[in-house]
Amino acid sequence: MHDAAQHSLAILDDYEGAARQYADWSSLASLPTTVFRRAIPRPDLAETLKPFTILHCMRERTKIDRPLLEQLPNLRLIATTGMRNRGIDLDAARDLGIVVCGTEHATHGGGSSGAVEQTWALILALARRVVDEHASMRAGAWISGTATGLAGKTLGLVGAGRLGKEVARVATAFGMRVRAWSPHLTPERARGAGVEFVASLDELLETSDVVSLHLILASTTRGLLGARELALLKPTAFLVNTSRGPLIDEAALVDALQSGRLRGAGLDVYDVEPLPEEHPLRTLANVVLSPHMGYVDDSTWAAWWPQSVENIERFLAGSPVRLLE
Repeated sequence: MHDAAQHSLAILDDYEGAARQYADWSSLASLPTTVFRRAIPRPDLAETLKPFTILHCMRERTKIDRPLLEQLPNLRLIATTGMRNRGIDLDAARDLGIVVCGTEHATHGGGSSGAVEQTWALILALARRVVDEHASMRAGAWISGTATGLAGKTLGLVGAGRLGKEVARVATAFGMRVRAWSPHLTPERARGAGVEFVASLDELLETSDVVSLHLILASTTRGLLGARELALLKPTAFLVNTSRGPLIDEAALVDALQSGRLRGAGLDVYDVEPLPEEHPLRTLANVVLSPHMGYVDDSTWAAWWPQSVENIERFLAGSPVRLLE
């Protein structure tokens, strides 16, 4: 049992102000709490967070690695949204005696629906020129270009797991042909996902009109699409990434977009997040950008934030739950 008054909580990266909106924190009224609505610059993290005994992290936002943890002697609990946060060094936390707990999805599609919807929001924005035509009409003009019909086109999935399979279902409804490749995809698994098996990444890239990435980030997938792979794409193709930014060589992607070798890209994830203000991706006309919104919706928050409160309550009571190990 812990006295809440002897602890202090930092809620990191609550960009949307969702913490108070989606959960009742009255049970933790005696716990001194600071909410950070903006990302803390990396050089300032250790000094800013040193006083706190509890951190609440949003997955994929602030990186909590060993060098940082070793500078936080007061830290006793890290509560994170989601049951997997690759930004937290769990081994280091364990070595330092820091408890880490997460939250479970209790919404439609096991938590995948938001990422699937974001994928299709980007695909449709690119194909139907939503952003371009919106800007044109705002400027007092009318039609400024021709949309790309999806029916009869080929969607190439890099990854056909849980998310890829759901993206494929929507593509089928649009009348698209769906093909897939991943390092571990087999013809049998492809059939189970309702997609055509492709034996190589090169073939998938060469034959697809839209390519969408749905892989986890690992040493074997980092930089999977570099300059050579991007050059294989049709000049009329769209590339969409709602998985992890470093799956694509970002400099090579910027070059392909600037040179016109790639028609367009829809991106929800980046090498560095938040995306730096001066980043060239912010200036390209053939890119649709969203700020890692794949899991940022009311359904997800309604599940995650109340569980976050419960996680802190249970830790203070001496019986932590939803442990990440």
